[in-house]
Amino acid sequence: MNVRDVMTNKIYAALPNASITEVAKKMKELNVGSIPVCDNQDQPIGIITDRDIVLRGVVEGLDNTSSVSDIMSKGIVSVTPDTHVHEAARIMGENQVRRLPVIENGKIVGMVSIGDLAVTNIYENEAGEALSNISTPSRPMI
Repeated sequence: MNVRDVMTNKIYAALPNASITEVAKKMKELNVGSIPVCDNQDQPIGIITDRDIVLRGVVEGLDNTSSVSDIMSKGIVSVTPDTHVHEAARIMGENQVRRLPVIENGKIVGMVSIGDLAVTNIYENEAGEALSNISTPSRPMI
């Protein structure tokens, strides 16, 4: 089974000049924890997560009108629609991410989450292993 079989293909992408508040409200409305950031041609240039908003926005004292380009993660880890779900789970675990943009021909066509992998009973073990790797602290707890 490939990512295209489990991914969400109706996604919202923010422009880099969108405000942090605008994107946070969209996250709440869509009940999602991340939104890809794309240029005017739907080419991904970053991703903004609820964690980015808190750690890079709120904690750093940025104004809510600051743009998402100020706090987004720029090193995008992604997959293609033809990536096998086993490989997607491995990539999630290795990179400690819960969501991956799905890119085809340089444009974003969907998102796949750890939850998308877990709903397919066949891949519960892979999703569980990826989640375990994602949840492993990257540095010691205080």
